[in-house]
Amino acid sequence: MANIITGIRIVISALMLFCPAFSPTFFLLYIAAGTSDMIDGAVARKTGTVSAFGSRLDTIADIVFTAVCLIKMLPVLEVPVWLSVWIAVIAFVKAANIAAGYIRQKEFVAVHSAINKATGGLLFVFPLTLALIDLKYSAAFLCAVATAAAVYEGFLMRTGRTEERQIPACRDSGNPGPGFRGPNDRKPP
Repeated sequence: MANIITGIRIVISALMLFCPAFSPTFFLLYIAAGTSDMIDGAVARKTGTVSAFGSRLDTIADIVFTAVCLIKMLPVLEVPVWLSVWIAVIAFVKAANIAAGYIRQKEFVAVHSAINKATGGLLFVFPLTLALIDLKYSAAFLCAVATAAAVYEGFLMRTGRTEERQIPACRDSGNPGPGFRGPNDRKPP
C-alpha cells in the first residue's frame, strides 16, 4: 500500500506538468503530492511493509516531485541570478553526494536525516507562502537550510557515519535495512 501511495506521487507530479503554475489545479495536485509524501512512510511502518525498495522509490518520487516543481515554478518566478546560482550549487552538491554514496557503498544510498526532512518540509511550504513573504527572503532561508542539509549529507556519506543514514522506518524496528554497513563493516575483497 505504501509503495502505491509513493507511486501515486510520481503520477501526480507528472500531471502537474500539464497545469499552469500556481493555478488552483496546480495547488490541489501539489498538496496531494506533498500529503502522499507525508503519509507513505507512516503507512509502511503501520502495515509492516517497510523495505529498501520503498525507501528508494520514495527518494525517486521526491526527486521527480522536486524537479517538476522547479520546472513549473522557476520560469514563472522572478528569481534573482544569485538565487539561481545558489540553487544550482545545491543541486550539484546533492548530485555529488549521490555519486559519492554510490561509489563508497556500491549501491544507491538515501540519507533521511532530520535536516533533510526539515528542508523537504520548508520546500513543500515555500510555494504556499509566496503571496505572503517576498521570494528573496523565503528562498534565501530555504536555500540556507538546504545548503546545510546537502553539506551534512555529504559529510555522512564521505565519513561513513551511520546514525542518520538508516532507512527511517527500519530504524524504528531496530533493523538498519538492507545494504547498511557501519564504519567498521567492510565488504569482503
